[in-house]
Amino acid sequence: MPSPAHQHVNQHRLSRGGLFPVGGGLTAAGVLGGGIAAFSGAGADAAQSPGTAGASPSVSAAATASAGRKRFIHPGLLHNAGDLHRAEARVAAGRDPWLAGWRRLTANPHSASTWRPRPQATVVRGAVPGQNHTVLYNDIHAAYQNALRWRIAGTRANGDTAVALLNSWSATLTTLTGNADRFLAAGIYGYQFANAAELVRDHPDFEFARFKKMLRTVFYPMNIDFLTRHNDAVISTYWANWDLCNLASVMAIGILLDDHALFRGAVTYLKRGEGNGSFRNAIPFRYAGQGLAQWQESGRDQGHSIMGIGLLGAICEMAWNQGVDLYGYDDNRFLHAAEYVARYNLGGDVPFTPYGRRSGNGHGTWREQTVISATARGRLRPVWEILHHHYARRRRLATPNVTAMAEKVRAEGGGGDYGPTSGGYDQLGFGTLLYSA
Repeated sequence: MPSPAHQHVNQHRLSRGGLFPVGGGLTAAGVLGGGIAAFSGAGADAAQSPGTAGASPSVSAAATASAGRKRFIHPGLLHNAGDLHRAEARVAAGRDPWLAGWRRLTANPHSASTWRPRPQATVVRGAVPGQNHTVLYNDIHAAYQNALRWRIAGTRANGDTAVALLNSWSATLTTLTGNADRFLAAGIYGYQFANAAELVRDHPDFEFARFKKMLRTVFYPMNIDFLTRHNDAVISTYWANWDLCNLASVMAIGILLDDHALFRGAVTYLKRGEGNGSFRNAIPFRYAGQGLAQWQESGRDQGHSIMGIGLLGAICEMAWNQGVDLYGYDDNRFLHAAEYVARYNLGGDVPFTPYGRRSGNGHGTWREQTVISATARGRLRPVWEILHHHYARRRRLATPNVTAMAEKVRAEGGGGDYGPTSGGYDQLGFGTLLYSA
């Protein structure tokens, strides 16, 4: 364990939220604070009118004022107009690394315009009978990849295929169910669906209103249910990824639907929420002078640690495209966590502070993480180019480990390119094509 001089621990946050140092007592199970109030009332009623309509009086005055004076930028989720134009121009000119990224995209079978949708009324995720979520995430990645090909190369067949996929699912899907993993489905697939839709929102054949209704009535309620009740378990039960995927979905849906209450609620939860997805709980320990900060799942395994980095990276990029800087929040707290995870997965040594948490129902069971986990160490996921682009290119900051990981993964692929054991469908990918500058 590092000496106190080399770590910074927000003891107040750790004692109230879902993460606690080993040896520290659990003073409370924790309640969601801050931003979750901004979600209240922004459900089905709000679908009738974008912005803050339908939101409860608990939405802050600042959020309401913001909704009245600023429109969302479109496209403005993971990719803005500049990203898409740059990729289009560089690919047309035959320049690398964009061309290499383009070839990675076009080689992926999900990007073929011959892909046909397989919509289901009910999607099940979890070790229960009828599990079929693979059908959904394959179609989402096909929609996203075809949409990219349409936006970058202008190929009508790809645009038509992306729209056909989204239209077929919005006309069919009514239910997400399963065991606790249903909340992972709602989070991961919700934010990915919204990103695919953002790319084709102006396609003449896109049934946009129906698609927005599907997100509002099928995905969003589950996102909020998890963030407010955490499956009726002790709030520290669920690792950072669970919060983060649902926050990514809420933010993406908020932007797509021009709903400022959802967007601001997600931002506020990240800053002040009590679950393990807030900045202070997802990144609980900072190491002064080392430019490193420990990720909450480091004692669990590296696959989920990298997944969490990817989810928070997606959240930060979506917020950045709407003028909100989460990348730099709390003196670049996220950068230090990304450097930590990257360094360890490149084979380097990192400090580790043991920690514990309660999980389960009632008072929960105390569980300790005493060492950093080497499980899945070095496994590749397509999450690093977006971070390299922001911190090293936009901000001109030192990012030795993030940059090394981006170079190792380059040209970055997407869904289906990394295999199921590497969480190959948890991220949309293709960062080399979209974020090289």
